Amino acid sequence: MLNFSLSQEQEMIRDLARDFARKEILPRAEHYDRADEYPWPIVRKAHRVGLISSNVPEAYGGPGLGVLEECLINEELAWACSGIQTALMLNNLAAWPILLAGDARQQQEYLPRLTEGQQLGAYALTEPAAGSDVAGIQCTAAPRGEEYILNGAKTWITNAPVASFFIVFAKTAAEQRHRELSAFIVERDWPGVTAGKPLPKMGQHAAWTGEIVFEDVRVPLANRLGAEGEGFLLTMRVFDRSRPAVAAAAVGVARRALEEATRYAKERQAFGKPIIAQQGVGFMLADMAMQIEAARLLVHKAAWLVDHGKPNVLEAACAKAFAADMCMKGTTDAVQVFGGYGYSREYPVEKLMRDAKIYQIYEGTSQIQRVIIARELAR
Repeated sequence: MLNFSLSQEQEMIRDLARDFARKEILPRAEHYDRADEYPWPIVRKAHRVGLISSNVPEAYGGPGLGVLEECLINEELAWACSGIQTALMLNNLAAWPILLAGDARQQQEYLPRLTEGQQLGAYALTEPAAGSDVAGIQCTAAPRGEEYILNGAKTWITNAPVASFFIVFAKTAAEQRHRELSAFIVERDWPGVTAGKPLPKMGQHAAWTGEIVFEDVRVPLANRLGAEGEGFLLTMRVFDRSRPAVAAAAVGVARRALEEATRYAKERQAFGKPIIAQQGVGFMLADMAMQIEAARLLVHKAAWLVDHGKPNVLEAACAKAFAADMCMKGTTDAVQVFGGYGYSREYPVEKLMRDAKIYQIYEGTSQIQRVIIARELAR
């Protein structure tokens, strides 16, 4: 039996995130978009109300929410500012490898740091020459007794400039492609670890991304996540959970764009009537509304499947690609509805369009999602 209603608890979680987004994020979104500042005050408030590290179990100080609940939170927070939302939700991404592959000691040591310690983590996968091709990673972790010697560099790592520790993927074997990657928990203050300053970028300015360089970093064997050579499979399991969450944020941005464009279209007059009554504009808004509804349903299905222990590779890729492309088109159309004003920083749709583009790139590009979809169909 199908049921499209949320539980009472899920409604409370959504409403908490919506209230936080409207009261704490929206009034400060423009400031953090333009200022060279990390949104620490908002991060600390989000910690206090339980909107960070939502997937960490109660035993380690978190609420222990599922992927669907994370999607509800992401949509609401991204509606206000996707940059701040990304900064807030990166702890979930850092926690997933520990939850999926970490042993009891690793979970006991690191998960409470993300909740009770109010620290930030980062997920260090992307490299200068390895983005979509995860198996092409060049960072190495050479076994040496009871430790590994880590060398290489990561780039475009969100929260790298502010995180206390990193989940790092590196080669531990040669010429085995998918079986050569392993995952490690690496402390920021270890000798040989250098995290760079925030990289300038088009949008999501409040979410700091940066480079991390590893030079002969000694990583204890005890900090390897799972067995050696299981890193690639771990990244794929994380993607099953992170892609619906990222897609949900794209839905939030598109929803905000539709609201702003609709409000403006009802107020702006042209040829003697509001422009929303002009078919050329009204149809654009109608298409945006349809696409948002479709994207949200894809997101919720992909999240529901993984929460219930069912495969969701196809559905997660569909949700991520569809929501990302929909968000980019929707925000572009919102700028078009505003006309010349939409191109101005005086109005919010300019920021929404800049923020939207990254959804077609990170967590697997829209092209990679189509590769995955085609591969799943071939099976």
